Order: sequence, then structure tokens, then C-alpha cells
Amino acid sequence: MHDLAFVFAGFAVGLIVGLTGVGGGSLMTPILIFFFGVKPHLAIGTDLLFAAFTKMGGTVSLARQRLVPWKVVGLLCAGSVPAALLSLWALQVMGPGSSAAQRIMTTTLGVALLLTAAAMLYKAFVFSPARQAADNVARANAGDDAARPRHWSLPVLLGAVIGTLVTFTSVGAGAIGVTVLLMVFPLLPLPRIIAADIAYAVPLTLVAGLGHASLGSVDWPLLVQLLAGSLPGIWLGSRLVSRAPERLIRSALSVLLAWAGAKLVLI
Repeated sequence: MHDLAFVFAGFAVGLIVGLTGVGGGSLMTPILIFFFGVKPHLAIGTDLLFAAFTKMGGTVSLARQRLVPWKVVGLLCAGSVPAALLSLWALQVMGPGSSAAQRIMTTTLGVALLLTAAAMLYKAFVFSPARQAADNVARANAGDDAARPRHWSLPVLLGAVIGTLVTFTSVGAGAIGVTVLLMVFPLLPLPRIIAADIAYAVPLTLVAGLGHASLGSVDWPLLVQLLAGSLPGIWLGSRLVSRAPERLIRSALSVLLAWAGAKLVLI
């Protein structure tokens, strides 16, 4: 029964990701921990590779459409990948299954979920359709300056923060990443912001996921079951996205993530 439940969980998360664009890590990791009793380090390590394989296909599709701003991706990776490697070294020193590492992971995961919930609410209510239309006009007139950050160091530093969060929690490359990109690259069109967020998450989650695998923190059969459900779920969600009440779904998810985050912080 657990095997079918894992496939169904993967399908449900894939469907929600396809409908709303919410990062799978912010949903899958709490589900594995709270509903299936998977240990935090195994849930995080497995979910990192789950995210890497899922977003790899999206990056190829976006690259073919020439939507990926590779300069932006490079700046983010310059901060996030070294931060991921440093975080993996810290986990190796502590031992991923140790009580200290488990405590750091659960507390950091709780904080990351609270930040994700806040970012989702910000995007749902601050970025109204009228404001998005006005911003899109300004971004379209920006030309080559659109890929220029407010300051060159900001994407590197914020990438390092996200890289650390993702390695310890598997959360942060989705809603938090998009919110960071909107603030740092205010003239970048929204489709290219989403493309950059998906593309830079691939090397980050792949490095972090393989690092967790080397530490024994990946459940490979579980990963296969989750992917078996998520791939058709994402396919279906992407085709129903125009009919979904996105603001309502995002609001409900933000409340759920805030509850999960608070519970993890207070454990």
C-alpha cells in the first residue's frame, strides 16, 4: 500500500506544481516527513534528486524557446553551488543521521517553509493582474538592461543563501527563488524570471542531491516511485493551469506550509 501511496503523493505534488509553479520541495519534503514518517535527512536527500530530474526536462524545453537568461543563471550558481558544497561538507562532519544534523535540518526546513509561505502570499496578492501588465510593459522596454541586477553581488550572495537552504532542506529554489529574482532583476520579464529559477535549480539540486547520495541520504526506490507519479501529474497540471483558481490555491498552500513550518520549528 505504501508503494501506491508514494506514487499518488508524487502525482499530487506534480499536479500542484503544474497548476501553480510552486516548488516541489516545499510540498514533497513535509509530506514525506509528516505523512509517511520518513527521516528528515532521507526525505531531503531524496527530494533533491526528485527536483533535479523533474526540472531538467523543463530547462531543456525553456532553453529551446530561448527563454533562459544564462547570465542570470551563472550569477546565481556562482553563489549557490559553492554554498551547497560547503553545506554538504558540514553535514559530512556532523553525520547526516546525527541528532545535531537532524535538529538543524528540521529547524531550517521550518524556517524555509515559513519564508516560502510568505513569498507565495506576496506573489498572490501584491502582483495583481493590472500591476503585472504594467510591469511587463516596462520590462519589455528595458532591452539588454533587463538581465542587469541592481548590484552584481546581490544574486551571488542571495544565491549562496538559497544554496544553503536547499542543501539543508530541499526548499528554497521555487517560490523564494522567484521572489528574489523579482527583487534583484526588476526589469527581467516574468517568463524569463521563471525560466532562470528553473534552470539554476538544476545544477544546485543535482550537486546537493548527489552529495546527499554520497552520504547515504537518498532512498532510491522511493525516488523512482515519486517520479512515476509526478511526471504525469506535471503533464496534467500544465494543461489545466488556465482553468485553475491560482490565487485561491496559492493562498491555501501558503497556510498549509506556514502550519508545517511552525510545527517543525517548535518540535
